[in-house]
Amino acid sequence: MFHITAQDYDNKQQHYADLLEQARGLLLDEHDLIANAANFSALVFNSLPQLNWAGFYLFDGKELVVGPFQGKPACVRIPLGSGVCGTAAQTRQTQVVADVNAFAGHIACDAASQSEIVVPLIKDDGTLLGVWDCDSFVTERFDEDDRIGMEALCACFMHSLQEHQGRQS
Repeated sequence: MFHITAQDYDNKQQHYADLLEQARGLLLDEHDLIANAANFSALVFNSLPQLNWAGFYLFDGKELVVGPFQGKPACVRIPLGSGVCGTAAQTRQTQVVADVNAFAGHIACDAASQSEIVVPLIKDDGTLLGVWDCDSFVTERFDEDDRIGMEALCACFMHSLQEHQGRQS
């Protein structure tokens, strides 16, 4: 059984390092996309402070479609290039948005969201799997430490899926 325990951290780097170890343990023996995405979302949502949404949008070949997440109901489909998620998917660059109200074309799924970070998920072959998205109810919630930490977590998530693909070949 997996337990998430509340801990005090001196800084974000320490918190993300611990969260990365937890994610590795959680994803170690499972390689199903939906199962890992659901557990990953729950882990991050319940571990990081000040989040009101954490989850995946998966690319179906045309647009992003909501996948496993934690939080209130979300927008179901997002075109590439639209909003923060669509921009991250199209540019393949992490988007850190201090104030979503200042982001041109922001898609407001939850009016409580004030800041956002979105990490594109790229497979080893260069194709887009989707994006990892976290929203916060406070402005300026996400910074460079969050970008580095979220990108490391997403690399761990992608590695768990790719390990399975390598074994099937």
